[in-house]
Amino acid sequence: MAGWYELSKSSNGQFRFELKAANAETILTSELYVTRNAAENGIASVQTNSPHDERYEKKVASNGQPFFNLKAANHQVIGTSEQYSSTAARDNGIASVKANGPTTTIKDKT
Repeated sequence: MAGWYELSKSSNGQFRFELKAANAETILTSELYVTRNAAENGIASVQTNSPHDERYEKKVASNGQPFFNLKAANHQVIGTSEQYSSTAARDNGIASVKANGPTTTIKDKT
């Protein structure tokens, strides 16, 4: 089974999505969106941008753990990864987003 997007509503009524790998692990999390339509546009942006190496910004958190952001062509952050234990694990996370990002499967949890 391939990965999927999970669209959900937060306690304050805003929307977010997570990209899940085939093993159900979260590999990318969006910001909060005021409307469902905006969150769906965010998913479409991940589908478009995830295959492109230049859209990934590799970073290191203040605690020293690596993570990454996926950015749109306009350099706006679309989604953020978890923090990883090593740069190799982060790079595997990027590979997973590249492989699963184009999926059109969306599970609506709203």
